[in-house]
Amino acid sequence: MKKLILIALIVVSAKLTMAQMPVQPKVMREFRAAWIATVANINWPSKPGLTVGEQKQEAINLLNLLQRLNFNAAILQVRPQGDALYKSELEPWSYFLTGKQGKAPEPFYDPLEFWVKEAHDRGLELHVWLNPYRAHHLSGGEESPNSIVKAHPDWVVKLKDGQYWMDPSKKEVQDHSAAVVKDLVKRYDIDGIHFDDYFYPYASYNGGADFPDDQTWNAYQQSGGRLSRGDWRRASVNTFIERLYKDIHAEKKWVKFGISPFGVWRPGYPESIESMDQYDQLYADAKLWLNKGWIDYFSPQLYWTINTAKVSFPVLLGWWQSENTKNRHLWPGMSISRGGDDKNADELVNQIMISRGITPNSKGTIHWSIAGLIRHANLRQALIDGPYQKQAITPASEWLDKKAPQKPVVSASKDQQNWLISWSHPEKNDAFKYVVYFKYGEKWNYQVMNRNDTSLSVLSEISRTTNSADKIRLKAYAVTAVDRSGNESTIEEHLIAGN
Repeated sequence: MKKLILIALIVVSAKLTMAQMPVQPKVMREFRAAWIATVANINWPSKPGLTVGEQKQEAINLLNLLQRLNFNAAILQVRPQGDALYKSELEPWSYFLTGKQGKAPEPFYDPLEFWVKEAHDRGLELHVWLNPYRAHHLSGGEESPNSIVKAHPDWVVKLKDGQYWMDPSKKEVQDHSAAVVKDLVKRYDIDGIHFDDYFYPYASYNGGADFPDDQTWNAYQQSGGRLSRGDWRRASVNTFIERLYKDIHAEKKWVKFGISPFGVWRPGYPESIESMDQYDQLYADAKLWLNKGWIDYFSPQLYWTINTAKVSFPVLLGWWQSENTKNRHLWPGMSISRGGDDKNADELVNQIMISRGITPNSKGTIHWSIAGLIRHANLRQALIDGPYQKQAITPASEWLDKKAPQKPVVSASKDQQNWLISWSHPEKNDAFKYVVYFKYGEKWNYQVMNRNDTSLSVLSEISRTTNSADKIRLKAYAVTAVDRSGNESTIEEHLIAGN
């Protein structure tokens, strides 16, 4: 009995101690991104050949939408078919930009440079999305003389649906695509390199027939190769993925490498799953990449609903999490293209909540595509009233960099109704965002600011409840810096004298 009383006293004492501990301010961490597709002018620009002013305005409208909805990243497709929506010495200007492959915008501007600046000015990361092997899409217009199809016909094969595809097993193809990636990382202030689910093409693109790579397969066999054809194809893709992961971080350690593969690895994984076999049809061993940690974030395309038994969103996400042995970011891709009625709005919110529960230490989702947010006010409202009501910063990638930036130098001044909180940073290039914390009574709140911000005006007092005459004064404030890898500086609380 004495032992039980002693335990009870210890528990009560611990609870009292915890109650007396000051509440520390904390910003929410969650990756919130949307895909912006340029192939076939799905999302941007709305059609080929818009004026430069129209292209820029459409881009700004999309970024403003994401900012209003408290997203923190955009994933922009910049290489849809062996071309470039940016100034490149390696590949021609995209047909989807100007209406003619190889033709630069007039008057000249660099769209990617523009997107990066405008995204960062709004506190958004900008990840560039590339198709590593597609050489020409059906909607891609006439090939220019310096297109891969024309300049390197030995690198590509023509599929039965009319598309051209680079042969992933050719070293020249791997070298070229790797050079494109390294060029982007070196010359642009991007935050991520992103691939989707296109590795070897879907069988339907070739009328159900096998990928036409007899030439390279026969050469491999004649050189003494012993792998099966499927293993040989997967090995080619695996080698390329591992190489890119190393190349990207050798150039800039903070640039994340993300892949969004088809949502099912193989049928039967886990047991209830029935679907296409990407391992055996796309020759993408996505589980291996996750197991090996050759990616920084992994976003399987889980475009199905929660209650679709054969491809259930939470069942698949839970399985992928069990394979996340290197503790990389697991940010599922989810579809918001089913419509904007109440049922689909609920599905969207529920999937976000489920993903938060399955990956609590690194929350995040990517939405396919931004068109759903544009078209459906109900989806926008469901996000901003629910899971995206407050801003969030991207979870830290500690395996890339875990050194926190220095804390900002902070001051505050008061007028009749507001406090102006100001800050500067001793190493400005190491501060990508700032978080301003402010405390009324015992409750902390915050606002995430972008790299260019140096001050924030906050009310000196607020109502205790809605329409209440009872006021609570600002009691304390703090400002932290967040670097490109998501590390946050230490929090130094500044008390308001007399409060």
